[in-house]
Amino acid sequence: MSRRLRHGLAGVLLLAAAGLAGQACWLQAKAIVAQYLIADAWEQSLLSGEPVKPWRWADTWPVARLTEPGGRHHYVLASVSGEALAFGPGHHPASALPGEAATVLLAGHQDSHFAFLQHLKAGDLLRLQDLHGNEHAYRVSVHTVVDSSQQSMHFHQDLAELRLVTCYPFASLHSGGPLRYVVSALLEPST
Repeated sequence: MSRRLRHGLAGVLLLAAAGLAGQACWLQAKAIVAQYLIADAWEQSLLSGEPVKPWRWADTWPVARLTEPGGRHHYVLASVSGEALAFGPGHHPASALPGEAATVLLAGHQDSHFAFLQHLKAGDLLRLQDLHGNEHAYRVSVHTVVDSSQQSMHFHQDLAELRLVTCYPFASLHSGGPLRYVVSALLEPST
């Protein structure tokens, strides 16, 4: 192979690597900016009492803010579509709203926003703020692993429960399997 051909091939490979690195940086930058825009939309929603989209072409908007036991916040979006879950946990539209005496179901990715679920223990406290600014405290009661191909998700209509669902196992190299990690937390009495 001639020296000129080797340099040309090295240049092409270098450009391809730079392009891939640039694309990865672009995706990370979009994800970071999106979190700021979603947080701002949440604050505007609290002020107006109306849902506010984080950007004009968004197909979802924040409907709640979930706070982990350690104090980290996650803005819950009004959808469990793949597009919405890329930006944060989603509220299942067939489930109840925060604070209602029924099941509030939130779904999220196990390798990002819901990675913390694997560290929750019975007795831990989760907080869920609604669009009116009211904060509802839920105490973790149980966590289970279910096979979604064998067992469907049922919502309680008479039990104030927060249910957090993510794929299982955590840190899996293969996503989309039927196993789900489910955390159930019961609404604490108002003080």
